[in-house]
Amino acid sequence: MTHSEPTLVRGAWDTRLLGIVVTVLVVFGIAVVYSSSSIWSVRQGNPGSDLALKQLLGGLGGIALLLVATRIDYHFWKRNAWILLGLSTLLLLIPVLPFTRGLAPELNGTRRWLSIGPVGFQPSELAKFAVVVWVAMLAAKKGNTVRELKRGIFPFVVIVLPIAALILVEPDLSTACLLGLVAGIMVFTAGARIGHFLLLGLVSLLLLWRQIVGVQYRLARIVTFLSPGTEVAESSWQIQQSLIGVGAGGLFGVGFGQGMQKLGYLPYAYSDFAFSTIGEEWGFVGTTIILTLYITLVALGFRIARSAPDRFGMLLATGLTALIGVTAILHVAVTLAVVPTTGLPLPFVSYGRSNLVMSLLAAGVLINIGERRFQRPVRR
Repeated sequence: MTHSEPTLVRGAWDTRLLGIVVTVLVVFGIAVVYSSSSIWSVRQGNPGSDLALKQLLGGLGGIALLLVATRIDYHFWKRNAWILLGLSTLLLLIPVLPFTRGLAPELNGTRRWLSIGPVGFQPSELAKFAVVVWVAMLAAKKGNTVRELKRGIFPFVVIVLPIAALILVEPDLSTACLLGLVAGIMVFTAGARIGHFLLLGLVSLLLLWRQIVGVQYRLARIVTFLSPGTEVAESSWQIQQSLIGVGAGGLFGVGFGQGMQKLGYLPYAYSDFAFSTIGEEWGFVGTTIILTLYITLVALGFRIARSAPDRFGMLLATGLTALIGVTAILHVAVTLAVVPTTGLPLPFVSYGRSNLVMSLLAAGVLINIGERRFQRPVRR
C-alpha cells in the first residue's frame, strides 16, 4: 500500500539569501571588532586580536547552532515554550541573588553575566528568545481571544512583566524595554486592539519615567539628549565622540583600522557604538551597505512571516525579525543621537558572544520556518 508523508523541499531563494546576509554581517562584524578593539586589548595586556578571536569562536558556535536550528521543525519550540521560559527565568534569578556573586560577578556596576570558568553568558539574551517563542505560542493558541483585555492581553502582561523586572534589576533598562516592545509588536500582530495598546503604553511610560528619574545616570542621559551641550561632559561624552567619529568618515571613511575614536575617545567602540566605528572607518558608503543588509534581513524575515505555514510560524517569524530589526534600529539611532543612549548591540556585528549566538539561533529558526512553507507529500 502506498501512502503520503510530508517531505521538506529545501532551497527557497529567500532563505538562502537570508543565510548569505547573516554570514556577511558576522564576518564583517569580526573585522569591526578587531579594528575597534585591538589597541584597547593591548592596553589591557592581551593580544590585539583577543576580542576578535573570542567573537570568532562565538560566531563559529552560533553558526553551528544556526545549522542545527534549520533542521529542527520550528514546532519544537512551541512544544517546549514553557520549559524554555522557565529555564531563562531561573538563569535571570541568579544575578539577582546576593549569594551568587561567584557565578554572577559585578562588572561595571551591573550583574548581567554568568561566568562558569572561561565561559560567560548573558541570561537576558536567552530570555529575549524565550519570550518571543512563548508569546508566539500563547498568541497562536488564543486566536481571536487576544482581542479581549482580560483574557487576551492580561496573561501576556502577567508573564512578560516579571521577566522584564528581573532584567531591570541587573540593571538593564534598555533590554527590559526592548523585551516589552517586541512582545507588544507580536501581540498587536496577533490581532490585539489598538485601544488596549494605548492604555498599556501609557502605563508603561509612567513606569519607565519612574525608573529614569530614580537613577541619576539615566536622567542625565535624557537631559543630555533633550538639551545637548548643556549637561556636564561625563553624560554627553559618548554621544559627542560618536557623532565626531561618524562625521569624520565622510564618503568613503578614513580606512580600515585607521579610526581615531577607538584610541580612548569613544568608550565601547567595539560594542555599544560599533556603528560609529563603521561610519568613521568605512564612511557613508560602508554604513549604507550595512543598513541595506539589515533592511534586506528584516524584509526577508517579514516575507517569511507573511507566508508561514501556520499562525504560530507567522508570529514566531514576526517576533524574531522584530527582535533583530528593532535592536539594530535602536543601536544606529543611539550612535546618531536620535534617541538617548541605551547600550544595545548591533546584531551580528557588535562584540558580545551571547548576543551573537542567540541572534544566529534566531536566524536559523527563521530559515526553518521559511523552508517549511514548501512541504509537499511524496508517494512511498
